[in-house]
Order: sequence, then structure tokens, then C-alpha cells
Amino acid sequence: MRVVGLDVCKNSVVACLLSAAVEEPRQLYYDYKFPSFFTDSRGIKALLSLKPDVAVLEPTGVNYSKFWVTKLAEAGVEIALVGHKQLHAYRVNLDLPDKDDSADALALACYYLEHQKSDRRFVRIRDPIISQIRDIVLRLQHLNRVQSPIINRIRQDLAWQFPEVAKTSLDAPLFWGWLAGERKSQRYDKKLTLSSGLGLESEVIYSAKAICELQRRERALELMMRSLMKDVRFLKYRKVFARFGFGERVEALILSQIYPLENYFGADGKPEIKVQKGRVSGKPTKRHLSRRRFQKALGVAPTREDSGDKKKSKKAGSSLIRMALWQWVFTRIEPKRNRVKNSIGTALGSIFDKEKDQSRPIRLIRSRIASRAIDWLFAELVKELVTGNN
Repeated sequence: MRVVGLDVCKNSVVACLLSAAVEEPRQLYYDYKFPSFFTDSRGIKALLSLKPDVAVLEPTGVNYSKFWVTKLAEAGVEIALVGHKQLHAYRVNLDLPDKDDSADALALACYYLEHQKSDRRFVRIRDPIISQIRDIVLRLQHLNRVQSPIINRIRQDLAWQFPEVAKTSLDAPLFWGWLAGERKSQRYDKKLTLSSGLGLESEVIYSAKAICELQRRERALELMMRSLMKDVRFLKYRKVFARFGFGERVEALILSQIYPLENYFGADGKPEIKVQKGRVSGKPTKRHLSRRRFQKALGVAPTREDSGDKKKSKKAGSSLIRMALWQWVFTRIEPKRNRVKNSIGTALGSIFDKEKDQSRPIRLIRSRIASRAIDWLFAELVKELVTGNN
């Protein structure tokens, strides 16, 4: 088997081709001539001329690696992805230089040859439709970030040019279309005539045009996402999501992270639970391994980092989903009028109210509610996808 480790740079890759395990990786690092290929037609042709059977990469820097992953897959080369954390520990274990492109390429190839029979050692490659959904979600997040500073600047200018409408929200498309000169409105014409402001200037109009264009692009992406989410394979997932009152974007984000749920199960296709002795108590304790993997993927699983007398924990996993869950708690669980009218909404709301009455820090309450919701989400998905099929 010919295995090529690829460390992806901005406009090139550094490669290391191996066909067998290496006894002295550090010595090979100094002896091997690591080829580099530019991100163009000649580069991919030269890489394919090495005739690799498997290409091993890190999943980070998706925009830079997408060219290589797509072209190699089209040529019939198997793709394997190694997590950054796993590669870092492995590279250190091989005694290779830290964060060196050539060392990364060598470590990737060695990692595959050593662990190729263990699927859990590698990052799962997403389903094509799931990848599209995730790409759209990330682009929507980007559009939100782009709009915020533009809107803030417009409002600052309107505070002295047209103060009566300075606080108009984005939920008023007629206003933004009128401000951009794209729509007519006698109402806003009259308001402007009677305004105490100093009058609109061209810079505000140009900025409003940018907002309208960004909103049109946002709506187009939402329609694409909505269409992809109708895939029959996702129906049961979305049925469960509806019980929690997740919005479309949160649904898409979570689905893109956890589909298919079977990835978190054991070899028998069911949630993996092991009984092990507790490290402190020594008593037999159930370890819900599948649920733990699920929690980690969604950014709510705490990990310990102990050093001497210092003991601290932090959340592992996706920070993007962690933020989305925080916003969901803030908008759907905290306000009593917005809570989902079912047992889940009632239970989560009761926990929130009880913790708030005990004067616990609001950030801690939100974090606990998100963690509890993810525990219940896993249980509901298992019930719908596994238990419900038996």
C-alpha cells in the first residue's frame, strides 16, 4: 500500500510517500526529500504521478484542503483524516520537530500505517449533503458577522442624519429597501421630511445597499439549506429536534455535526455502555461512552486539565455549536412565553427557574441547561432511531 501524508499550506502541499512502517522516523525526517506541490493542475498531476492508494490529511483549514481532497477522491485515492490533537501527540511521540510541515507529512503517513485498522483513530468523512449543509451554515454565520459592523455604522450615522429611524431593526425590510433607494415608501418619505436630523448622506445609502445585498444572499442560502434538510434520511432527526424547539439554523448545525448517529455507537450498532471500577471509589460504575462522544461532538463535555495542585476543566468540542446552544437557551428556555409546549420544554424551564431562584450565576445555569438538553437529545435520538426500529 502506498500512503502519502499531506501537510496542506495556503497554496501548496508538502508530501511524504511511504509503503511500509518506519523504524526510525526521526532519521527518515533528515534523509527524506519531501516534495512540495502547488495548488494547480500541474501540482495535482505531479502528486498523482506518485500513484498513492491513500492520502492522509488533517481536517483543519478546510478551504485550503478542499482542492486536494476533491481531486484525489475523483482520481480514486482513498482519503483519511487525522485530528489535530491526535497528530500533535503522535508527532511528539515520534520525536519529530514541532509544527514543521515536513514533520507533519511524515507523521500523517506513519499514523495511518500504524492505526489503519482502527476506525475510531480517524476523523469521520462527512456525507456529501451533510457537508453542503455545514458549508451553508458556516456561510450564514459569516454573513451575520459581516452585517453587524455595517449596521452599527449606519445607526451611528442615522443618529444625526435621521434619528427617528436610527433603531429600526433588520426585521423591517421595507425600511432597508427604502434607505437603499430600492423601494418606495410614502411613510418613510414623510418621516424624512419631518425629521429633525441633518439629512441623509450618500455613504448611508451605499451601506444600506450592501445590507440589502447581504440579506438577499442570506435568504438564498436559507432556501438551499431548507431544501437539503428535506432529505428523507434526516426526517427522524428533525422530528426529535422539533421537540426541543431548535430553529432551522441550529437544527442544521447540530445535524451537520452528529449525522449519522451510528458513528457514536459500539460495534454492535447500539449505544456503548461499559461497567468499570471508579478511579476514586473503586465501585463498579456505568460509563456511557456513546453519550460521552456525542456530548463532546456538540461542545458540552467537560475535560479535566490537572497539573500539580492546579485542577481545572473546560468544555471540549465545537465552540460554534456551544454558542448556538447558548443562544437557544437564551431565547427558548429563559423566556417563559417562548418555551416549547411539551414535557421537554416544561422540564428544562423548571430546572432553569429553580436554579435562578437559588441565585446561581446565569452563565453556569445556561451551561447546565445546554448540557442537560444534549443528554436528553441523545436519549430521544436513540429512542427514535434505534429503539423505535425494534
